[in-house]
Amino acid sequence: MEQFFERMMYRSRWVLAPIYFGLSLAILALGIKFFLELFHLLVDIVVLSEADMILVVLSLVDIAMVGGLLIMVMMSGYENFVSQIDLGKDEEKLSWLGKMDASSLKAKIAASIVAISSIHLLKKFMAAETVDNDKLLWYVVMHITFVASAFAMGLLDVLYSRVNQPK
Repeated sequence: MEQFFERMMYRSRWVLAPIYFGLSLAILALGIKFFLELFHLLVDIVVLSEADMILVVLSLVDIAMVGGLLIMVMMSGYENFVSQIDLGKDEEKLSWLGKMDASSLKAKIAASIVAISSIHLLKKFMAAETVDNDKLLWYVVMHITFVASAFAMGLLDVLYSRVNQPK
């Protein structure tokens, strides 16, 4: 009976596989949104002010960073929690694939969230005349919270690794 439950628990990891595949569909949606924004930028480039153009470009960078974050979560999560990705010998393999454990994935996600938050905050500052000062303050507070959280997670990982080093 125990062996049955252990096997079922172990095999239940495959429930995550469609979730990771769903992230690939989210990447497809981001790609569509990216090219729609790029199309609007190119069509309206003559009438856009420099500030508005920079805001659109920042949105494109934001979409690209979220896409990279999704790839990282999708591929590393699948490899860490479901199954190793077996690519043919002729296929290109990402250098970090198979090398990112849950701890390093967490650090990279935190760093990506801080970078995405930075871009979002920069967009808000550039459109500051249309944003209420109280809202701008809350954006800054949230960004500082993301930065502090990422720093604290990194510090805790360093402390944890020092404590658990073989002596």
